[in-house]
Amino acid sequence: MVAPSSVLDSSTVLLAGESEWLTQFAATLESRTNAVVRTAETTSAAIDIIEDGGIDCLVSAYALPETTGIDLLRAVRAETTTLPVLLGTTTGSEAIASTAIEAGVTDYIALADSAEQRTDEILDRTERAVRSAQRSTTQRERARQFDAVFNDSRAATWVLDPDGSLARVNQTARELLSEDVDTLVGDPFWTLPWWSRPGAANADVRRLVEQALDGSFGNAVVQQPLDTDDPRVVDLSVRPVENERGELVSVVVEGVDITERVDLERDLRQSEELHRVTLNNMTDTVLITNEDGEYTYVCPNVHFIFGYTAEEIHEQGTIDDLLGADLFDRADLAADGVLKNIETTATDKAGREHTLLINVREVSIQDGTLLFSCRDITKRKQREEALATLQETARDFLYAETHQEIAQHIVDDTSGVPDLDASAVYLFDVDANDLRPTAHSAAMRALNGPLPTVHADGETLVGYSFVEDEALFFDDVHEADRLENRATDLRSVAYIPLGDHGVFVAGSEHVGVFDDVTRELADLLAATAEAALDRVTRESRLRKQDRTLQQQNEQLTALNRTNETIREIDQAVVRAETREEIDHTVCELLTADDRFRFAWIGAVDPTTDTVEPRAWAGSEQGYLDSQSFAVDGTTAEPAGRTAATGDVTMVTNVADGLREEQWRKDALARDYLSVLSIPLVYNDLSHGVLTVYTPSRDAFDDTTKTVLAELGETIASALSAIERKNALLTTSMTRVEFAVDDPAFVLSRLARDADCTLSYQGGIQQSAEGSYVFVTVEDAPLSAVVDAASQLVGIDDVQTISTGDEGGVLRLRLTQPFLALELADHGAVFREATATPTATTLVVDIPDSIDVRTITQLVRETFATVELRAKQTLDQTATHDLYSRVLDKLTERQFEVVQTAYYSGYFESPRESTGEDVAATLGISPPAFYAHARTVQRKLFETLFEEHNLPASARQVE
Repeated sequence: MVAPSSVLDSSTVLLAGESEWLTQFAATLESRTNAVVRTAETTSAAIDIIEDGGIDCLVSAYALPETTGIDLLRAVRAETTTLPVLLGTTTGSEAIASTAIEAGVTDYIALADSAEQRTDEILDRTERAVRSAQRSTTQRERARQFDAVFNDSRAATWVLDPDGSLARVNQTARELLSEDVDTLVGDPFWTLPWWSRPGAANADVRRLVEQALDGSFGNAVVQQPLDTDDPRVVDLSVRPVENERGELVSVVVEGVDITERVDLERDLRQSEELHRVTLNNMTDTVLITNEDGEYTYVCPNVHFIFGYTAEEIHEQGTIDDLLGADLFDRADLAADGVLKNIETTATDKAGREHTLLINVREVSIQDGTLLFSCRDITKRKQREEALATLQETARDFLYAETHQEIAQHIVDDTSGVPDLDASAVYLFDVDANDLRPTAHSAAMRALNGPLPTVHADGETLVGYSFVEDEALFFDDVHEADRLENRATDLRSVAYIPLGDHGVFVAGSEHVGVFDDVTRELADLLAATAEAALDRVTRESRLRKQDRTLQQQNEQLTALNRTNETIREIDQAVVRAETREEIDHTVCELLTADDRFRFAWIGAVDPTTDTVEPRAWAGSEQGYLDSQSFAVDGTTAEPAGRTAATGDVTMVTNVADGLREEQWRKDALARDYLSVLSIPLVYNDLSHGVLTVYTPSRDAFDDTTKTVLAELGETIASALSAIERKNALLTTSMTRVEFAVDDPAFVLSRLARDADCTLSYQGGIQQSAEGSYVFVTVEDAPLSAVVDAASQLVGIDDVQTISTGDEGGVLRLRLTQPFLALELADHGAVFREATATPTATTLVVDIPDSIDVRTITQLVRETFATVELRAKQTLDQTATHDLYSRVLDKLTERQFEVVQTAYYSGYFESPRESTGEDVAATLGISPPAFYAHARTVQRKLFETLFEEHNLPASARQVE
């Protein structure tokens, strides 16, 4: 009998064939086992059942319809080699048995004659076949499992012999070493280079292996040698492997590379530490509560916002006590999972109110379900409010028109900056080089007292900030070296320069109020104010430039009109033939338009010492008759002042000093509001005064004054030219003799120094080098006079023309203008001069067309002491005409040659100088001298003979 625990009880057996013994065996299986019996009559039916699966054993008869059991066996083995197949036959032979074995039969059964014996034998052999197949399957599964474990790429595996030496290594373990692993087989495992340095052993590995050899499982974390390029950390597990008898057959070592995990754990620990440090130092606070609001976690940095420690927060109760009730809607949080940027206010331990932004999130951390993230935005809110105030300030600045107005805006708006309640603005006074307190708050005066004016020398904090263009921030200004007011109650103070405009000062009575936000806002306020001050300065400068440009345009227009008038006057003066014509033309052209209402020209009357009008034009309205124009340089009418001083007199507003000077009332009565009086002076000789009047105040500026003064010189020059012209046409003249006493006169000084008598009898030459004068020397050696002349500054060069026993003739080149030239400019002729060591006399011929007083005045102005000795009238009609006609025919060079020859004694008999001597004196060749001399003689005789050939009546007329 088969034991109740037979393997056939859980097996399915397929019986193939129609033999009687199969029928009997099927009945036995069903009666004696719990096996499932299936039958198939043909080979194809059996194959179909096997392919469906679930068959644990096949028992086949040798004789099958249309085939044999051998064929069925071969068909089965084509599908599987593990299914046990038993082939039974009652007519077997060795050939059939051999063929069956060759085809892969599991068991070949030659059945006996007894049916019971046959059944028992088949049952036993079937059970053995099934058991053997199951054992083989188990072994194969175990082998596959071991191979799977052994070849697992995630773990390195070593198989050790029972003595602990290396027997086998998988590929993963091989890749941990760069050397040939096969050479290590047979070495003790704890000495292998996976864990040991050369010549050493790893004690931990050896201990694990020895435990496994004793039958115990072991585990350890081992680090590969540190001297490798890439040290690894390996988690080793060692287990013994025993056979069915409990005998140790091998030791399996598995190693998992946990380097990355160890690194991650280390990084995690560092990250946890970093998070602890971050949470302790960041300003945001994290709180976790349960649904009842009770704290389950309080961030260690909670004191940054609330001033409480974490323990004090826990003792307070619920979060509603800290952040207020009804902070958020629980339904909204449930719907969204997170609520962000909930703004609320909270009071800290010191009683200060903070504005917070709260984020609430659903969590599941340490019995907590709600996480509150709190951020303090108090400074940000204050900054936003301050920025809004600054925007208003900036708009106010747009409409400010003065620096003082901007300074007051700065002070008024500083209170919007957190913690700054005292402020002041100093503006720079360029002229005084001072910084003046222009505006200040009430708090500044209360905490600091009166603000003094500060010199911009860098000695005070205000001055230093301005001069160095440096912003100064003090947490306690009492620690500053340059603090000028040690009694101030201000502590935190900022000094911020406003460019070139001044300094902004802001502060508080508290210490250390300047955080980043306060500094930023103070700098921003100062920068905005500086930009506004720059704008006002630019606009003021532009307005000033516009006004200046407008004034310049007006002045240019007036100047153009004046220049046009002056051009007309110049042209008229050039064409004028008489002094009267010049005077009247000037006055008429000046008053031709509305700019000058009245103009007149007058001359000084020496007898009355007043200015007498000689020409006028414009709206006179009896003004000249109403005044006596006294020559007075103080309070007289402008014409009298100019006559007295010889300078331009300008009165821009006649109404000024109305009660002090009578002429002003008369002028205002005729709408004369501005007056300009101009001297008519040429070569220091006055020709009168030109005075003009306008109907507007400030009609004359410096440019107009200069232009009209130049016009006065032009008029005087024209008048002088008229006088010279009249002098040339006049044959009747007055000869005046003067005695002068002036050591500055060059001839007087030379006569005194040389102790001689000098005579000048005409003969002056004008060249680019200066004025040449011929003088006759008497009563002294000529050489002594030459030496004395060489020592005088007024004489640049001395040349001897002729010599005698006690004198001779010299030609002097003078460094200063000679009186003869000045007299000639006014139409007079310097006829002769005689100078002795003690006295000098001058003889001047003055044409009748020229006022003798004018020439006398010129002589008196030239010399220190002048005495009029004699005056007589001469008529030189013929002589003057002949002289003029001869001079008209001579060139300047010809006149110079004959004049030098004359004074050198060339025409004397006997001659005092030869032609060669004169030529040498002139620096020309003798032939050139003779040619010039003969030409002059011919022109002289030609003039005389023409005069002689004229009719007698004509000669008398001339």
